[in-house]
Amino acid sequence: MPDLRRLEYFLTVARERNFTRAAEQLHVAQPALSRQVRLLEQELGVALLHRTTHEFELTDAGRFLLERGPALLASSEELWRSVGSFASGARGQLIVAYGASASYETAPMLLARLAESLPQMVLTTEVRPTPEIIGAVKDGSIDIGLVRCPSTDTQLAMRTIRLERQGVLLHADHPLAARESVDVAELADETLLMHPREANPGHYDAMLALCAERGIRPPVRLRALSFDLPQTPVAHGDAVAIVGESSRAGPAEKLRWLPFSPPVELEVSLVARRHGRSPAVDRALDTAVSLAAELGWLTPRPAETSAPGDASAV
Repeated sequence: MPDLRRLEYFLTVARERNFTRAAEQLHVAQPALSRQVRLLEQELGVALLHRTTHEFELTDAGRFLLERGPALLASSEELWRSVGSFASGARGQLIVAYGASASYETAPMLLARLAESLPQMVLTTEVRPTPEIIGAVKDGSIDIGLVRCPSTDTQLAMRTIRLERQGVLLHADHPLAARESVDVAELADETLLMHPREANPGHYDAMLALCAERGIRPPVRLRALSFDLPQTPVAHGDAVAIVGESSRAGPAEKLRWLPFSPPVELEVSLVARRHGRSPAVDRALDTAVSLAAELGWLTPRPAETSAPGDASAV
């Protein structure tokens, strides 16, 4: 394939119709410019210029190349810029996975903002249980995971993108439902609906630590379904659940979410491989943190005490 630099030299000569002016414009010596044009002719196997003693005329091939060449140069420059954008992380393809709890508000809002901020990034999303997300991030089949209370793992890098206020989800006929807020200690006699610990050890431990700090040990009912967006046991009045404020958009008409007072917040984080990740992952992580700050997700709520269930202790 002919040297594109030589093509640029020829096009400048052809437009200026003068080697001296073209050499000045390209900041090269005129003999060197003449040599590069001749080398281009040799590469193409055709004369581009019909030379006389002091002047030249374009051949048919030269006129054809002058007509089509600029588009080729522009296309190549765009190609180089596009390839270079992979190094900066502005362009790439990422698979982002999140759990059902993030599907009400956090994931849709964050991913929409990411798509706007990184228009050259192709984002593919998946909904998976937390253990699958962590495993897939480690093996590289998922680039970024969005999880609650991620456990410390030396293979993973974590970026907190939300300090989400927690509350209790209960049936609308529950005696506490008429309140504006609830103290965690008031759940002492309630059956607490939770995922099994293996579903998300960090979140499970944070919930039990929160209860212990408030001096309670409510009975626990493990969820029978991994994905139960209708919150069936709560809807039936058989249990209550501790969920984040983003879940308020999801509960059915028979359910009510009340914030905890004093406030309790839990971390929602992005996780990625610590080593061997692409520049696009780094760009997405940094952009997500900036967007989270703009959304006010990283501003802690005032609290009277700091408990293990608070973001500062999880």
